[in-house]
Amino acid sequence: MPARLRVPVRLRVPLAAAAALAVSLSVLGSTSGAQATDGRAGAGAVARAEAPPSYVALGDSYSANVWVRPWDDSDGCGRSARSWPRQVAAELGLDLTDVTCGAAEVQDGILGPQPSDKILGPPTLPPEGGWPEKPPQLDALGPDTDYVTVGIGGNTLGFGSIVTQCLERGLATLGFGTPCTKYFTEGDGREWLEDRFAQLDREYDAMMTAIGERAPEARVLVVGYPAIIPHNSGCTWGVWRQLGTVARGDMPWLDGVERELNDRIGAQAADHGATYVDTYASSAAHGLCEPAAERWMYGVKDDLTGDGDQTDPPSEFCEQIPGNGEACTFVHPNAAGADNQARQVKAAFEGLLRTAPPRG
Repeated sequence: MPARLRVPVRLRVPLAAAAALAVSLSVLGSTSGAQATDGRAGAGAVARAEAPPSYVALGDSYSANVWVRPWDDSDGCGRSARSWPRQVAAELGLDLTDVTCGAAEVQDGILGPQPSDKILGPPTLPPEGGWPEKPPQLDALGPDTDYVTVGIGGNTLGFGSIVTQCLERGLATLGFGTPCTKYFTEGDGREWLEDRFAQLDREYDAMMTAIGERAPEARVLVVGYPAIIPHNSGCTWGVWRQLGTVARGDMPWLDGVERELNDRIGAQAADHGATYVDTYASSAAHGLCEPAAERWMYGVKDDLTGDGDQTDPPSEFCEQIPGNGEACTFVHPNAAGADNQARQVKAAFEGLLRTAPPRG
């Protein structure tokens, strides 16, 4: 899912006014780089049969678990030391190569390089000249790869652009009606969204084929997205720890878009003989509209969770967003959400280990 929401300029100026209006209405550790463990060190002296199974994690910010402390601050990908791939690898004794990266897309990230302007942190303030381009995540695969997880698709669909449209249109109606739903089902956004879903299908199919070619003996797990707003009765317009100025009437439609995204990803997994891991059902009672103690999802601007006290210096864009949250977390799983993702993926791994143990 998106690592950032790119809010249009015309939306930024009235955001503070929207928040003020909402009040008046009473209405919305290790931090390693690409490799978490180095089980291949001295591989020439250790027989493969004695080495732990090799595991490569591919994916976007929902797999890197950006904003869950502590995160790697060396390359702008924001990989958390508490991310679900790292939890799974540690608990099952797998040799993990983690190349997940926030803001990654199927094409610009996995099939091809992830350009500098699509590496968005944290840290959200890049070094002078920007973050270096990342090589294709596929490059981490090889004939000796035993397991692959891939969690990707939200950025290819343009979920961040969709939410941005909903923020802007919900602001224009002061949260009344279903302005975003109408735009994407009856207005100019309908054809755009249809094209993005078609693009997602094409690119996902190409990616799954390429994974099979690069790692022909690997067992592949395709990981879906956790629930964001399956139940919206608790969401309040203008609350940035939730969905800001998105109209409550648009939230069921947004949930439907996420469910269709997961359905398409699951269908691709089935078509390519991979295992689909559902993280939606187990998180449905913990969306970002639930009480704070029960939420497994960050809102637009929220307080950070995880281990330690690492924080992110706010960008100029983040400072323009109302609310007193610690960071611009832009709708991602928090630490509890990452832990649940780990539980679901671990259970799927354990099923594979029982029925198809690794080679050697």
